[in-house]
Amino acid sequence: MARGVTLVGLFHFPSAPASPSLNDGAHRQRDGVLRPSFGSDKSSDLTSTVGYDSIIQHLNDGRKNCKEFEDFLKERAIIEEKYGKELINLSKKKPCGQTELNTLKRSLDVFKQQIDKEGQGHIQLAQTLREEARKMEDFREKQKLHRKKIELIMDAIHKNRNLQYKKTMEAKRLYEQRCRDKDEAEQAVHRNANLVTQKQQEKLFLKLAQTKSALEDSDRNYQQSVTTLEKIREEWQKEHINACEFFETQEWERINYFRNALWLHVNQLSQDCVQNDEKYEEIRKSLEMCSIEKDIDFFVNLRKTGSLAPAPVVYENYYNTQRNPTPVRSPVPVPISRRGPLPTPTSVPGDPDYATVSDYSLISH
Repeated sequence: MARGVTLVGLFHFPSAPASPSLNDGAHRQRDGVLRPSFGSDKSSDLTSTVGYDSIIQHLNDGRKNCKEFEDFLKERAIIEEKYGKELINLSKKKPCGQTELNTLKRSLDVFKQQIDKEGQGHIQLAQTLREEARKMEDFREKQKLHRKKIELIMDAIHKNRNLQYKKTMEAKRLYEQRCRDKDEAEQAVHRNANLVTQKQQEKLFLKLAQTKSALEDSDRNYQQSVTTLEKIREEWQKEHINACEFFETQEWERINYFRNALWLHVNQLSQDCVQNDEKYEEIRKSLEMCSIEKDIDFFVNLRKTGSLAPAPVVYENYYNTQRNPTPVRSPVPVPISRRGPLPTPTSVPGDPDYATVSDYSLISH
């Protein structure tokens, strides 16, 4: 709606000047814009509350929006807490390179420590989010309590105004009826002036006098009702203006508080990311100190078993093994000796028929 354009011009409310942006600061107030823009949609409809109802609906929507953000923070807190606990359980219970040695083992220890700290950080963030949700709830309930007082005043004024308006309209109806009755009585007197008897004329004049008296009473009552209604209308208009100004101040505060709460929430998430990155940096620094050469040397010195190579496996003849059941294994392979050729027997003339071989003799019979 353009500035200066109002729906209640007949109320003679001043037009609001151009307003500053919300970015100009929460403490900078401006002239009210609700006051001239939310009156009746018809200048003749005194009992209309369409403007007031529109403001109340908007305020209720704003309160609902705050409640939704409050619930969002609570749900986010549940997620953060659950995630944090799972990270802690993961770092404490899940093996992760538990048999590593030396520098890489130290890096893995730092890694699990920082993951544990990250989990603690998420749990702390969850507590912070719950606290912010509680603050939003307190703010919302405080506004509701203050607004309720104004609403009760306006509801009472609307009820009183509507009741008096109804009485005034009834007094007007009766007054108009008495005017018609008086006019009919006058017409009857003039119409029958020469056509009726004296007694009948006296009745017509008596009725005319009665209608005039009734008209005066109804007119007086009608005027009094209008006067009373005008006082109530002025009181309602004054309270309506005060209510509009109060509601606008509340809406200003609500939007400002909501905006700041959202800003703070985003800052908290950014801070959590920065803190997590600092934890990851500690892990990176530890990994920079990791030495592959040192880890391998450490393993060798810790688990070495000796420097001698195993003896080679040699060939063993089965038959030699039978004659010498317990052969002595030599680290150096022993060449296998084989029997030489038999000697050629010799005989001298006159010797018996036998042949000698080395120390053995063979006698022929």
